[in-house]
Amino acid sequence: MPSTVAQYRAHFDFDLRFANGGGLSGTGFRLDLPTAAATEDEIARLLIAHLGLALVDEVDLRGVRLVEEPHRGSRGVAPAPLDERPATRVVDLSHPIRAGLVTYPGLPAPTITPHLTREDSRARYSPGTEFAMDVIHMVGNTGTYIDSPFHRYADGSDLAGLELSTLVGLRAEVFHLEDAWDASRRGIRPETLADRDVRGAAVLLHTGWDRWFGRPEYGAGAPFLAGEAARWLVDAGAVLVGIDSLNIDDTESGGERPAHSSLLGAGVHVVEHLTNLGELPPRGARFTAAPPAVEGFGTFPVRAFAEVPD
Repeated sequence: MPSTVAQYRAHFDFDLRFANGGGLSGTGFRLDLPTAAATEDEIARLLIAHLGLALVDEVDLRGVRLVEEPHRGSRGVAPAPLDERPATRVVDLSHPIRAGLVTYPGLPAPTITPHLTREDSRARYSPGTEFAMDVIHMVGNTGTYIDSPFHRYADGSDLAGLELSTLVGLRAEVFHLEDAWDASRRGIRPETLADRDVRGAAVLLHTGWDRWFGRPEYGAGAPFLAGEAARWLVDAGAVLVGIDSLNIDDTESGGERPAHSSLLGAGVHVVEHLTNLGELPPRGARFTAAPPAVEGFGTFPVRAFAEVPD
């Protein structure tokens, strides 16, 4: 049936110039419009989209008339779906960083100070334009962060040397372990993880300890990954191991760090201080945690998140 909603077309001539040279002209051109309120700038952009042109520099329209006429199916009026992938929701797995945040007891909290305030910037820019530029001073082990091999080994890859394919869109194997450990046995053992194929996956350990993050309780009695479990994950082919606890290792057993040593020695990334892992299914999510590419640096905060099918 014909549409009962009024439809409009623009009639015009045009001259179009390309940024890399050359041009294009048209007379008596007609273009379907999404609304009768379209401006000439909007019509010019619709013209570019309709013709599928690249590197356009300028468009001059002449004699524009808006006429109530049925549409002819021009591109740019009824766009096709932008994404054919299944619908997903994104779960943020990172703790926000703020001035004064204590992530790990004994490490300095971040400070945030202005380099250029909005008030001072007004003297540098045109009226109505202002910016804020701030300086953050923090240790790399702040908030939710990733450990690269360089964090543990002087000859290991630093943040700039990490391969993005091992940080982005990883298949997530999530182990919900809130009931699998207690105060007398805090270490997560390999037997607890042995029911999964973790080759090529991000192994995420949900202990529930993130409920204490930022409070004194977070610093003592935390669950961790036992050394033999770390070695099992290396042998099983895991790409990344994350935990929502104080540390991947037991910080109360002296200076040994067997989980860090095994994982980072094998090039398996470690992400600590995750949160919201309870919102993820055991399987089916995709995990991302990419730091900035800083040379000569081993640890840095990440915006870790998971894409979960709806």
